[in-house]
Amino acid sequence: MNAPIKLENTPAIPWTANELESRLRALESRYHIHHPFNRMLNGGRCSPAQIRGWVANRFYYQINIPLKDAAILSNCPDRATRRRWIQRLTDHDGQGGNEGGIEAWVRLGEAVGVDRDTMWSQRLVLPGVRFAVDAYVNFARRTTWQEGVCSSLTEMFAPQIHLDRLAGWPSHYPWIEPQGLQYFRSRVPLAQRDVEHGLEVTLSHFRTPAEQQRAVEILQFKLDILWSILDAVEKAWPI
Repeated sequence: MNAPIKLENTPAIPWTANELESRLRALESRYHIHHPFNRMLNGGRCSPAQIRGWVANRFYYQINIPLKDAAILSNCPDRATRRRWIQRLTDHDGQGGNEGGIEAWVRLGEAVGVDRDTMWSQRLVLPGVRFAVDAYVNFARRTTWQEGVCSSLTEMFAPQIHLDRLAGWPSHYPWIEPQGLQYFRSRVPLAQRDVEHGLEVTLSHFRTPAEQQRAVEILQFKLDILWSILDAVEKAWPI
């Protein structure tokens, strides 16, 4: 599934690297931090059942992140890039003394009342969530590695959503074990590191007007994936 190019909005001359970055960052207004379900979640208005439903469904996204990153690696002939990008797989899968983000998310599930077997069984994963996540992985498999990298730039907006959870959840949801929030703590510095590399690739590769418009639309495609996940969760556990 490839994000379409809409050339009618293509600029006549290329943007500078700073202009392109500004346009990419301007898409923050479409990040799922603004979704009604997320606003309710971080505002302390979700029921335990809603939180459990969200955690169990978001887990499907979490376990597919390494598959997406492995797909980007498999399409990348540049050794230096692979050496940096591979860290993302171990961030989630874990290695050595690092349990990884997937295990941290399982512990979040346990903290909110979803046991480990239920998480891994995926029996709570909604069809709409599965479809959206699979579309993202398939995009990474079929497109160029540079476009796959560009699609990861939603990480630009991720630190704030994690910080909001860390700031609000302990008081909003005191029944959640604090150690279950470790995933959110760990992702703040890792997201900032990943953004630096992702922007480096994107700003150096997407140079022509058509390519730059494509970069904006790829990032919008990824934002739509994340928004669609919450749409499905919201419908199953109405706000």
